[in-house]
Amino acid sequence: MTAEPRTFRIAAIPADGVGKEVVAAGRAVLDALADSSRNSESPFAFAWEEFDWGCEFYERTGRMMDEDGLEQLRDFDAIYFGAVGWPTVPDHISLWGLRLKICQSFDQWANVRPVHFLPGVVSPLRKADDTQLDWVVVRENSEGEYAGLGGRNLGGRGPGGEVAVQSALFTEVGCERIMRFAFDLARTRDRRKVSSVTKSNAQQYGMVLWDDVFKRVAADYPDVETESVLVDAMSAKFVLKPEDLSVVVASNLNADILSDLGSALAGSLGLAASANLNPERRFPSMFEPVHGSAPDIAGRGLANPIGAVGSAALMLEHFGLPDQAARLDKAIEVTTSAGVLTRDVGGNASTEDVVKSLIDALDA
Repeated sequence: MTAEPRTFRIAAIPADGVGKEVVAAGRAVLDALADSSRNSESPFAFAWEEFDWGCEFYERTGRMMDEDGLEQLRDFDAIYFGAVGWPTVPDHISLWGLRLKICQSFDQWANVRPVHFLPGVVSPLRKADDTQLDWVVVRENSEGEYAGLGGRNLGGRGPGGEVAVQSALFTEVGCERIMRFAFDLARTRDRRKVSSVTKSNAQQYGMVLWDDVFKRVAADYPDVETESVLVDAMSAKFVLKPEDLSVVVASNLNADILSDLGSALAGSLGLAASANLNPERRFPSMFEPVHGSAPDIAGRGLANPIGAVGSAALMLEHFGLPDQAARLDKAIEVTTSAGVLTRDVGGNASTEDVVKSLIDALDA
């Protein structure tokens, strides 16, 4: 007798540009994976609900999402997000009105961005040709430089007289919880090491607190190797000595920049997956590729869906389905190894070609 499938309710928010294409691609692959589980001992399924929020919605309504959008999302098991931003809407409006609104309101304080070097993808880093490289950036996702504190004023002084203040926020609670998350993650990896990214030589308040908390938390993990590296030195280390990295924990801004550097070194931002987690599971977590909305290729079937599918694998991990997540990751490796690559990684495959290859790899 076939077991009743475990059904996960997913809110899909394709948003803008290629986000629509990669979310559709990810959904197709996830549904194929679920279909293949029907006759297994642990079948599962997805119940999707799509929301048309984004820049087109803003141009119609003056809002990036419904006024009660957060309430609509609250009871889903997860959120599957595409990309936000379009040339007709200022970036700070599109980002704060949708993605950051969800992240902050749902206290998705842990952002996880793996840096994977895939077979068949040429890295601009020569060391990647003969060195095993694999690390993950853990980003504090609720405060720091993106806390949204500050303002603009004194515009009445006339041209050139306005002033803007943007304040970074570092709390002991915020620093400690992301660092413990990073140390716990390091304990699951072959290399038990956490590298803390700082800039306490110049930011003598917030980043000194960051350093102090890191030292205190590290004392509770004597089995984990540690280092504290200035952000400029860490950017160099990403290029010159990446084999020494395992888990990199950093503030909101520093991790945002460094994770994009890591993805570029792996071959393309189109490959990069991420998870915005509320580890306490009080709210749904959100899974999204790192790349932007790419207006220049949107609607042309050229978008790379690998980042979105990799994000889906992180979602399956979050659901407690590590074997299924591993199947998705393996399908990605089979696809790239076979040379089914989109333009951003040197190939000529379409989005549809990659999706077909991924699904075929699941069935193999």
